[in-house]
Amino acid sequence: MLARPAWLKAVRTALRHSPVVALVGPRQSGKTTLARTLLAPDAPGYFDLENPLSLRRLDQPMTALESLRGLVVIDEIQRRPELFPVLRVLADRRPIRARFLILGSAAPELLRQSSETLAGRLTVLPLTGFDLQEVGAEALDRHWRRGGFPASFLASSETASHVWRQQFVQTYLERDLPSLGLRIPAPSLLRFWTMLAHYHGGLWNAAEAARSLGTSEPTARRYLDLLESLYLVRQLTPWHANIRKRQVKAPKVYVRDSGLLHALLGLATERDLLVHPKVGASWEGYAIEETLRCVQPDAAHFWATHNDAELDLLLLVRGRRYGVELKRQDAPGLTPSMRAALHDLDLQHLTVLYPGKSTYRLGPRVTVAPLALLPKAGAAHVLRSS
Repeated sequence: MLARPAWLKAVRTALRHSPVVALVGPRQSGKTTLARTLLAPDAPGYFDLENPLSLRRLDQPMTALESLRGLVVIDEIQRRPELFPVLRVLADRRPIRARFLILGSAAPELLRQSSETLAGRLTVLPLTGFDLQEVGAEALDRHWRRGGFPASFLASSETASHVWRQQFVQTYLERDLPSLGLRIPAPSLLRFWTMLAHYHGGLWNAAEAARSLGTSEPTARRYLDLLESLYLVRQLTPWHANIRKRQVKAPKVYVRDSGLLHALLGLATERDLLVHPKVGASWEGYAIEETLRCVQPDAAHFWATHNDAELDLLLLVRGRRYGVELKRQDAPGLTPSMRAALHDLDLQHLTVLYPGKSTYRLGPRVTVAPLALLPKAGAAHVLRSS
């Protein structure tokens, strides 16, 4: 496994400020490994709710938890939602005697119940797989192909990585979602997830998706919201500027992990990916995720008009607007669409991220820069002054 010092620091910081911290995200994203770095699994304060012994220890939860001191870890907490009221009582003790790190898949029920029961006491940290900063710029292409799930990225071969991702999708649908109380037929959700892979980077059309699935528009929207709440899909909403142009109002959809996208599209090898019609959209989605992780903006949107002007990412940071274009090209140039975005959106700066190695300017407020420099240069790579 790769060390994850930034995430360890984030969890430790959150625990200093909140009595309860929820580390949530898809299965196999590294939550348990991270928690075991902070507390040994054989420690008295570690509970794994997939372990029958831990379940028996929590038959009387107040008795089991109230005497513990320091850090307490409860893994797979969605299996015992009745623990949330107990945690509220324990979190309110003064002085604080224990701090609780709870782990779970980001099911809507888990987040809703925890946020309602532990309001004002809880910090939620959504954990994704490895990011580019963790794997290093030299591994960018491998990271793009395989995605960030640790077992996929660290697999011994491309074939082993692809097989793991296929099995992950199947297991998620057949076992993990039902364990979260989500009663959706696996074949239906698989068809929908695969459909989203073909929509990747495009505008979402609920009516079209519903017709293809033979279901209703509300059902199609519910499936989309479900996969987004599980951090598997991203809906990027449009920005509406106060200009005299017809602007796009539908969201864009992306499969958040590029490796899962490639598995859903049946792309087993590098060659399969490079000759596929979705290669540009795949790289765009990958670059969007890495940019958002690095910059952590106050809000993120895309912008498009019906006159073909478009901006891949509009980032709102401390009241300023920054634009980001993602171009899988050797040497991107200034386009009419970029000029329109600069003028209509009053951008502080527009950065064009691409796979190359050189940084150069296209104009007073436009810079072309390598995506691979994000881990080293950080948010400043994107948030440039005019």
